[in-house]
Amino acid sequence: MDNDEPAWDLYRSFLAVASEGSLSAAARTLDMTQPSLGRHVRQLEASLGVALFTRSPQGLALTDVGAELVEHARGMAAASAALRRAASGSKQEVRGVVRITCSEVIGGEVLPAMLADLRRQQPGIAVELSLSDAAEDLLRKDADIAVRMLRPSQAALVARRVGAIGIGMYAHRRYLKAHGTPRALADLHGHALIGFDRETPALRAMRSRVLGAEVFARNHFTLRTDSALAQLAALRAGYGIGACQHALARRERSLVRVLPAFALDLDTWLVMHEDLRANRRVRLVYDYLFEALAAYAAEGA
Repeated sequence: MDNDEPAWDLYRSFLAVASEGSLSAAARTLDMTQPSLGRHVRQLEASLGVALFTRSPQGLALTDVGAELVEHARGMAAASAALRRAASGSKQEVRGVVRITCSEVIGGEVLPAMLADLRRQQPGIAVELSLSDAAEDLLRKDADIAVRMLRPSQAALVARRVGAIGIGMYAHRRYLKAHGTPRALADLHGHALIGFDRETPALRAMRSRVLGAEVFARNHFTLRTDSALAQLAALRAGYGIGACQHALARRERSLVRVLPAFALDLDTWLVMHEDLRANRRVRLVYDYLFEALAAYAAEGA
């Protein structure tokens, strides 16, 4: 093995190829030329003394060693991003970057108005918004602040309960005029249901809590998508009946609640790493979002 430590840009290129599956796609992601990217991968392999990829008809496949190194490279990428955010403003200055991670619906429908108000108050703060229903690792500093529907158990994380966000079943007035309004869960069998494509533990847990909720089995959904924003768009378009947060639905005059006996409350938590409590800009955003999200949760109660 070469005694020289490989540079971070070689690991970054390796991670991009591993994520994209081909040199051409990774080159577009990093805004590099394909030959330069290929040279980076070869340099890293030579420096480490191992093969990281094998070629297949589907593109580049990770070797066993390459697959083992991917998680370490992701940790390096997260640390690099955290360093850039930390360097964007000193701890006591209200300027710089704050990275927030949350679900699709919260990030696409709820936070934008809040962040616009925050921007008017604190123009020196730039926000990175990561929309994903998969929880990013705050311990690894993948993000500064997270909006989560489960209370984290790690002692190094600071979590405050925002409140319970209520969810019910809704449909567009146009759909109900054409197809009628269901009066009981059993009536849903004759309706177009909007739901998830993949069975999830959360969905199974929801069915276990609601009497008659077997109607929400995957095969009963006539529109299946794992994108919560796509489900909401279909609901607004009048496709059928689906779940929606009460506070969002109340802002849409066209959406009507059906089956009021069906109700779910999602406990919502605002989370950050305890190391960031002394960071003035992160704490300012954290405190602002807590108040704004608490008001949003109360709106749908």
